[in-house]
Amino acid sequence: MAVVSWKEILLLTGLVVGCYWNSLSCGFVFDDVSAILDNKDLRPSTPLGNLFLNDFWGTPMAEERSHKSYRPLTVLTFRLNYLFSELSAASYHLLNIILHAVVCILFLRVCRLFLDRTFSLLAALLFAVHPVHSEAVTGVVGRAELLSSIFLLAAFLAYTKSTSADRSIVWPPIALTVVLVASATLCKEQGITVVGVCCVYEVFVAQGFTLPILLDTLRQVLQGKDGFPYAVLQTLLKLIVLVISTLLLVIVRVQVIQSQLPVFTRFDNPAAVSPTPTRQLTFNYLLPVNAWLLLNPSELCCDWTMGTIPLVESLLDLRNMATVMFYTLLCLLAHYSLRYSHSSAKTVIMALSLIVLPFIPASNLFFPVGFVVAERVLYVPSMGFCVLVAHGFKIVSHKGQLKKISWLMIGVLLTTHAVKTFNRNWDWESEYTLFTSALKVNKNNAKLWNNVGHALENQNNYAMALRYFLQATRVQPDDIGAHMNVGRTYKNLNKSKEAEEAYLVAKSLMPQIIPGKKYATRVAPNHLNVYINLANLIRANDSRLEEADQLYRQAISMRPDFKQAYISRGELLLKMNKLTEAREAYLRALELDGTNADLWYNLAIVNIEMKDPSEALKNFNHALELNPRHKLALFNSALLMQESGEPKFWPEANRRFLTYVEEEPNDANGYFNLGMLAMDANENAAAEHWMRKAIGLQAGFRSALFNLALLYSQSKREVNALPVLDELLRYHPEHIKGLILKGDILMNHKKDTKGAKACFEQILQMDPTNVQGKHNLCVVYFEERDLPQAERCLEETLALAPNEEYVRRHLNIVRSKMAAMSAAGEPLSKVRANEEKPQEVLGVKEGRSADAVGKGDGDEKNVRKSSVEGLRGGGADQTEPLDSTQAGKRTKGKSTEEIKDIEEKRAAALKRLEEIERILSGD
Repeated sequence: MAVVSWKEILLLTGLVVGCYWNSLSCGFVFDDVSAILDNKDLRPSTPLGNLFLNDFWGTPMAEERSHKSYRPLTVLTFRLNYLFSELSAASYHLLNIILHAVVCILFLRVCRLFLDRTFSLLAALLFAVHPVHSEAVTGVVGRAELLSSIFLLAAFLAYTKSTSADRSIVWPPIALTVVLVASATLCKEQGITVVGVCCVYEVFVAQGFTLPILLDTLRQVLQGKDGFPYAVLQTLLKLIVLVISTLLLVIVRVQVIQSQLPVFTRFDNPAAVSPTPTRQLTFNYLLPVNAWLLLNPSELCCDWTMGTIPLVESLLDLRNMATVMFYTLLCLLAHYSLRYSHSSAKTVIMALSLIVLPFIPASNLFFPVGFVVAERVLYVPSMGFCVLVAHGFKIVSHKGQLKKISWLMIGVLLTTHAVKTFNRNWDWESEYTLFTSALKVNKNNAKLWNNVGHALENQNNYAMALRYFLQATRVQPDDIGAHMNVGRTYKNLNKSKEAEEAYLVAKSLMPQIIPGKKYATRVAPNHLNVYINLANLIRANDSRLEEADQLYRQAISMRPDFKQAYISRGELLLKMNKLTEAREAYLRALELDGTNADLWYNLAIVNIEMKDPSEALKNFNHALELNPRHKLALFNSALLMQESGEPKFWPEANRRFLTYVEEEPNDANGYFNLGMLAMDANENAAAEHWMRKAIGLQAGFRSALFNLALLYSQSKREVNALPVLDELLRYHPEHIKGLILKGDILMNHKKDTKGAKACFEQILQMDPTNVQGKHNLCVVYFEERDLPQAERCLEETLALAPNEEYVRRHLNIVRSKMAAMSAAGEPLSKVRANEEKPQEVLGVKEGRSADAVGKGDGDEKNVRKSSVEGLRGGGADQTEPLDSTQAGKRTKGKSTEEIKDIEEKRAAALKRLEEIERILSGD
């Protein structure tokens, strides 16, 4: 048996790279999104053991929605990709190209068992460039085929070493074969079929039996004329070992899926739910369809579900002729290969075994699968096809008159296939290019119209997406998902009425519940989303909240294990202020999925609304145990710790905010709250750094600008505070506390009564009833020695706040001063050049107490980030107060420490007021 030379390896590798290098520019499309982008098993934070508990898509095998595709070794390679390059699609495609090259080299090694050097290389070259492999190589999820094929071919090659030169059994290769078969099966289920290929090889190639010889031997044994020959006994022993190993693998596989087959809808595989004989006729017709894709891969399509291939509903359907021709050809080849023992027959029987046996799991003949036709499952069967083509070419080329033309034809075939493969790869560049290319092949598949719509929707091109979704409803009027897509798109276009109508159409297509009768039909969870989407739409209207709740409860009644219904209902109940019921909804969802960090997070939000911060913190911590990088849990738990007023929590709160800004480096809110923590801890330099960082990311950040100015003011850096306040008021000229603080600084430190007066007058233009602004303007009049105006101003202020004793006291002081000046004959509105002016502004300092500014200010609150629309959290803008009815959002209250600090500052302010009163009372 000739080995593979380095030149052949380089030739095959170069050809693979030449055909597939453009796939490096492709992204994650179609099934890649679920298997890569949405699969948490790829993330380092997910325990490695989860790969052996979940299916290929990251869904626990025990769940009904699981696809039951158990491929942990394939997912492990995805995880390694993620470890080195995270979600850089190029690295995933590069590894696929490398694996395909490895498969081609191993396939050449296998071909050398049955074909000579030239024609085995021809078979490998045809396999390397065949266009039907584009889906397996360019589609990242096709790696399951590539890895399984590597182990499958390696297992077969190992098994060929199990017979020694003296015809005795060599057991180590058999043991290695079993290990490699298990590995192939853990990459993709069809890997187990290599056992059948090994059995065919052992009986018809290694032992040289033909079907007539086997039947004759069996007849003699049954008649008692002779015992089993030694060679037959050896063969039986080896086959028994293989069969027992296979049965053990099957038993383990059945245990893994918990004896449950995956649930597929009639849209995935229409023939699977069709009656007899439609089901049998259609499934058998699919065999020549797959064969035609190998023979003529000119029209390739990424999705063959739904109406792509119409059902064969009658024996009179002309397509049955294709089925008959296929089986006729198959039987002729089988007869030829089983009847004769020469090398040509052995080549044909091995080619047929590679075509037929690996395809059986995907054939729908013995159990239904979730697709009609899938090009990637032809990856291994195409090996047998390539062997047949090469063998046929060998026969033809030996005929003198056809030799030259046959070589020309094979050259043209390889060239056209290579070009087709290269061009086909571009279709996988994006979801839009992939699905539009599929529509050129088949316009009767509503799923394709839907997927093009999804691609446009992801580009925010809702108007164009709507056209495709509407076309999907016309192609497949009973497609619930298509009507849901229409409804969602209308909603995105702010056409609520049309959206509701579309959702109601989708709802009418659902199985109807009959009152008083038990609901037993299994409904796909994605179809039940019609209730969720419709409820989410109508609950925007506060008068229809009960109607929305009824829809959630209806979805739960149809499937008590429908987790999303509990989640969405919990949010609604939170909005309705039914906190106890909201908590129960989330607890029920946690019973269904206790490892969902988002659910623990939402439960914590409910605890906050129920004024139970300790329980909220526990649930935030649960979420972070499951997902240490859960952004919303990091932010809100840190904020909760900050709000507690307990200094012992501040270091952990600081750590969580730091982790949050690592995850969201462009979110100014994280840096702002780090600044607030630093202010609490009197770390002014750090506070200034974080506030500056927040302002740099969000120009005009209201809270950060104001608190930075306050920080400068409190640390006796009023000169630095003024430019910050100017920036604040440029973006937010209505910011009353900013105007008060600026007026305070201008009066006390810049001695700019004119500027201070403008600040206070601007406040009163916006809010004529603002007592603080009015009072401070009165002080400006006093500073200007316009005592009559100061008296009138204080009288108006007292009318606004008759219970403010300090205003009444200041009014009496002004009146006393006016009386004294009148008695002395001095003018009441003139400023004497030699008169000593007060060093403090009456009452302005009160504007800087903690109840007026900073974290306790009504419009400068730390705002809790919340979940929106069922676990997809969004950061709330911290610059504005929030509607108290919004689910999961809460503003900051004052802790005991803060109240104490407020009282101390208030006392200091009152002390300063007393000093001012003594100055004013003096002559």
